[in-house]
Amino acid sequence: MLQTKDIAVVILNWNGKDLLEQFLPLVIKHSNDAKIYVADNASTDNSVAFVTEHFSTVKLIQNTENGGYAKGYNDALKIVEEPLLCLLNSDVEVTPNWLQPIVEVFNSDSDTAIIQPKILDYKNKSLFEYAGAAGGFIDKYGYPFCRGRIFDTIEKDNGQYNDIKTIFWASGACFFIRNSVFKTLNGFDESYFAHMEEIDLCWRAFNSNHQAKYVGTSTVYHLGGATLNDTNPKKAYLNFRNSLFTLVKNTDKNVFIRTVIRMKLDGVAAFRFLMQLKPHYFLAILRAHLSFYKKLGTILRQRKQLSKRPNYYKINSIVWSYFVKKNKTF
Repeated sequence: MLQTKDIAVVILNWNGKDLLEQFLPLVIKHSNDAKIYVADNASTDNSVAFVTEHFSTVKLIQNTENGGYAKGYNDALKIVEEPLLCLLNSDVEVTPNWLQPIVEVFNSDSDTAIIQPKILDYKNKSLFEYAGAAGGFIDKYGYPFCRGRIFDTIEKDNGQYNDIKTIFWASGACFFIRNSVFKTLNGFDESYFAHMEEIDLCWRAFNSNHQAKYVGTSTVYHLGGATLNDTNPKKAYLNFRNSLFTLVKNTDKNVFIRTVIRMKLDGVAAFRFLMQLKPHYFLAILRAHLSFYKKLGTILRQRKQLSKRPNYYKINSIVWSYFVKKNKTF
């Protein structure tokens, strides 16, 4: 039986000394006998010295370059041997007993490979947090959404998601995965750099007959936007580009039709940004599509090598449901 000592809590850091100072003490306090790692992505601040000086129980992994979230974790996790991995953002506040419910679900179901806890907003702890909320799903055209958050509509936490439920994807803000599964799937796709790589990994896990679960009896609070905030067009670029990568690589059939429809919907979003006098976001989506075309050959080769599984999507179109039918909550 797995125990909390079988968990490696791995915090990826890049120039985040202030976040480590704020959030790492509670991770240490509330993580029982789990092993805690800080994986540093070649920081240029004094993060490494700070961890070395103040947290002697934390194991430090020093990556040689800043390869983003995907490569950063891939490099660091090569030397981590604990059977359960928790990939934890440096801007997450954990709570007492946050690990025990996770271990119990892993022990109760051998098909469960990935778990996400309830993620609430650190800035307003009564609300779900944008990145993950109460577990993620995806529509036919690759648009992700969450219980507790659909597009910009964020629900208040009234205990409506205090359950344990099979989901499609788990948030990279607090992402538990069996070490053996992570390595069998060859980790994250490093071409993503950041954003959507956890959804791609969850989709590949689903296609390999693994399950993802949401465990609402464990709670963390996510500050969010510590690397790229919501007003940064680069975040939009990465999200739109990487979402197209993920759809083409992993969808089961009709990939051409689904991709064309998806790109048309992206075009509508781009012109909506233009009408809102946000030209940088319009250009971000244009750049995302150009990058997608440039890398399409590589993505199609990846697609041929990956297994596929039908019935992955929760709904045909979350865009239609939200913007036309006005269904604003899960």
